[in-house]
Amino acid sequence: MSVAGDAMMVERAYDTQDGLYDVAWSEINENQLVVSSGDGSIKLWDTTLADFPIQNWQEHQREVFSVDWNLVAKDVFASSSWDHTIKIWNPQASRSLTTFTEHTHCVYSTAWSPYSATRLASASGDQTVKIWDTHSPRSVQTLRAHHNEILSVDWNKYQEHMLATGSVDKMIKVWDLRRADREVICLPGHEYAVRRVRWSPHRPNVLGSASYDMSVRFWDTAASPGQNLIHVHDAHTEFALGLDFNLYLEGQVATCAWDEKVNVFIPPALMRR
Repeated sequence: MSVAGDAMMVERAYDTQDGLYDVAWSEINENQLVVSSGDGSIKLWDTTLADFPIQNWQEHQREVFSVDWNLVAKDVFASSSWDHTIKIWNPQASRSLTTFTEHTHCVYSTAWSPYSATRLASASGDQTVKIWDTHSPRSVQTLRAHHNEILSVDWNKYQEHMLATGSVDKMIKVWDLRRADREVICLPGHEYAVRRVRWSPHRPNVLGSASYDMSVRFWDTAASPGQNLIHVHDAHTEFALGLDFNLYLEGQVATCAWDEKVNVFIPPALMRR
């Protein structure tokens, strides 16, 4: 979309046969994006071409819940599905490069490490987070992270071994993979499942979360215990499902929800001083 004043105009729109669960921009082509679908397909679109995908992969057996493009290698992306699998893809290849099959429940989220070309994390309904290296057929580490389904995982952008998880148990947890026997910090406060966690690209201690309680919350993980919650955004009127930080404007966040709205704002606690 293009922004003109306060208005947004649609530049391109594509019709699909089923609901869409996730989207990720290519890291090697500014005009391409990959989209995951409820029919198990993954499609690669080019905004400069006709109204048909330039790639259409149909390997997953269930809904594809997430896609994430590798920020380091840039020529691969990962997908995760309700069929319990994670797949690694190259946009030029007609089939997946690798399939990981250790999870025993839906895989809701995958996230590539911002420090490694081959390392990624996955969050699953089997209550675990697994760390993978694409050079190995088996996971290299497993965290028994929550006592309920884990819906989201994200790597800290400044601390190589740190990640955050969000769960149906309403909790957000921060982990150090070097000492993964217990969480570094637990952040209670949401009233329903935590659907998305996302670290700030500008501050190593700022974390955002979106929840089925309709709120988006922001946390300072370096604050004193009990003082971690720094802002609650409660403008959505349905489940809040997504959020992301603007890489180019410090503090700005976009959120989306089932109320069919995208909110773009800067939380007061994140305004530059």
